[in-house]
Parts: sequence; C-alpha cells; structure tokens
Amino acid sequence: EAVRRKPYSVVLFDEIEKAHPDVFNVLLQVLDDGRITDSQGRMVDFKNTIIVLTSNIGAQTLLEGIDDKANITDEASEAVMSQLRASFRPEFLNRLDEIIMFKPLTKDNISNIVDLVMENLNKRLEDREISVRLTDEAKDYIIDNGYDPVYGARPLKRYIQKSVETLSAKLILSGNIEAKDVIEIRLSGDGLEAVKG
Repeated sequence: EAVRRKPYSVVLFDEIEKAHPDVFNVLLQVLDDGRITDSQGRMVDFKNTIIVLTSNIGAQTLLEGIDDKANITDEASEAVMSQLRASFRPEFLNRLDEIIMFKPLTKDNISNIVDLVMENLNKRLEDREISVRLTDEAKDYIIDNGYDPVYGARPLKRYIQKSVETLSAKLILSGNIEAKDVIEIRLSGDGLEAVKG
C-alpha cells in the first residue's frame, strides 16, 4: 500500500534470511517484473522503488577475513558468496543488482556512534536543562563492553540505555540534580557510576 501511494520509495527488508518462503516468492516477482498485484487486484508498480535487503549470513566470516589494511580479503568474499549461494535460491540471487559486503566497524566508528547516542540523550534532556557527559575512561569502557562485532551497533545503543540512561535517571529521580546541572558518567571500580558534575 505504501509503495502504491508513494512509488518513489526505499523498502528495507532487514535480515532477509529470516523471511518466510512466501516473501521470497513475492520478491522474485517484484525483482523480475517490477510490479505485483495486491490482494485487491490492484497493480503496484515498483519500477521507481529501491529495495534494500540486509543479511547476517557470512558476518563471522567477514570479521575473520579482514587483512592488516582493514580490507575484506578475496578469500573471505568468496566464502561469504558461497554461504549466500547455500542459503538463497540462484534465481533470487541472480535478480539482485549488487551484493555489498560491509567491513566491521572500527573503534573510531564506534566512538562516533557513542557520541551520536549521547547527543540524542542530551537533546531529550534539554527541556529539563540537564546534560550528561562521559569521561574518556567511561567512554572507552562503554566501547569495550557495549559493542559486539557480530551484531554491530545495536547492542551498543542498548548498553548505553541500560547503563548510562538508567544511572542518569536514578540520579535525577533522587532529587540531587537541578536545572543547569551536568551528570558525569565515570568509571568506578568494575563499572560505571553517575555523579553530579
């Protein structure tokens, strides 16, 4: 329905390997003909729609197949392609315009993601005139403990929510934080703590 109303769209199928076989049958028709017929018999045109499929197939192989210049080795690329061929039917793979393999995130990438998540948290706290700041040690601790190379940045965001946001919320609810205050998240023993900065 969304594509019928807005034909210039991007449609994302995340972790396509988990999709029901019927989804692949529909996708085959869309990728082959550029259109499908919906349940009411209306033709839906996909010719101006970009379809993006993501998959975790071969993720471990890619992690292990990085050379000393942080590039994916040819052997790793071939191994991932073999895994894709074993997981998807050839007629499906042949209809894809391109298969793009992403390199694992670097520590700098992860650090930038932490900065973005913290920026978002501080925007949410703007109306209370409170901000949260990480010490360098706390940020390194979050990067080391919150990032999982196999699953990407999603666990990192959850880790920040469970640790930084929870610690900050507890400090705010304690009544010790007022407008214009800064909450500092710092390393303490074997974990993080929130203190009035």
